Amino acid sequence: MLIARSTYHHDSTGSRQAPADLLAVLAGVLAATVTLCVLLLCASSAGAATLVIDGAGDGHGVGMSQEGALGYAEHGAAYSEILAHYYTGTALGQAPAGAKVKVLIGNRVKTLALESYVRGVISAEMPSEWPAAALQAQAVAVRTYALTAHAGGTRFDVYSDTRSQVYRGAAAETASTNAAALATAGQIVTYDGQPAITYFSASSGGHTEAVQDAFGGATAEPWLVGVADPYDQGPEHHWTVSLSFATAGRRLSGLVKGALEGIEVLQRGSSPRILSAYVLGSGGRTLTSGGELAARLGLNDTWAYFSVKRGSSVVAEPDRSGTSAPASPSPTTSPPTVPTGPGGGAQGPAGAPESTPTGGAVAG
Repeated sequence: MLIARSTYHHDSTGSRQAPADLLAVLAGVLAATVTLCVLLLCASSAGAATLVIDGAGDGHGVGMSQEGALGYAEHGAAYSEILAHYYTGTALGQAPAGAKVKVLIGNRVKTLALESYVRGVISAEMPSEWPAAALQAQAVAVRTYALTAHAGGTRFDVYSDTRSQVYRGAAAETASTNAAALATAGQIVTYDGQPAITYFSASSGGHTEAVQDAFGGATAEPWLVGVADPYDQGPEHHWTVSLSFATAGRRLSGLVKGALEGIEVLQRGSSPRILSAYVLGSGGRTLTSGGELAARLGLNDTWAYFSVKRGSSVVAEPDRSGTSAPASPSPTTSPPTVPTGPGGGAQGPAGAPESTPTGGAVAG
């Protein structure tokens, strides 16, 4: 704030006041300064850029989509058809008699009978009021994952949280989920006669992802391929996030050289999920992965398209992947026809390494 002090007046006798024209000049300078500050503030506000991110899905997108399974069940698909759709080329087989699961709960490893473990997981991973076919598909996926995951090497098989799949014990058991476990007792997903790991996530966004594209360093598997997911229509099927460039720049600290200028996507997977991208800064660009971007920016999934909004103008960021933002597949009126595998199961996809959070996100 400008504080006015008398520069020319000393006292009432023989004092000298500032000339009126000088005061007018000073007042004009002050008014011009205030006006300039207001104009600069307005211009800054009008030109502020926002990073807009349009995305889809919730989770890694590999294997069974829980929201998609719900949609298939609501359209009359049996659990074998649901599993067939998501785990390509698989069949239904039987778990070894007397199978046990070693679960890390806190710092303690607890060994459980396989069926007891399955009952303690189903409703922790899928709402118990969902249709029986969806719960049955979840039961088989849970059972198979428990037998094929080796998160702790020889010490334990699975974590009790989303690093593997959520286990809440007897507290998670309900009449409907126990019925799903009983109806599918001992059944697992197999590929070429062997148990096939069954990854799942809350929502695929309309298309699942191949395991090697979702998880860095993962080996491609024939049953872990990306497929269209027409009935995935849950709350995270599509989402939008808007961030100021200042906020986005802070979240991408260490990846931004200079000031953040944008994000350029280089490659996408079999779904539109980002595999690699450049973080563009005023001092250069930094190569990063879709997973790193999603984690840093707080996104639900790596299925994301970037644009910049200034005022009413929205301009898409550069994208070298050659994949434009797709419209989600439209739901069909009946479940797909799928062949039955040699073990009594139908064909379908799945997938992730133990260090990556896998099928633990609760749907709904």
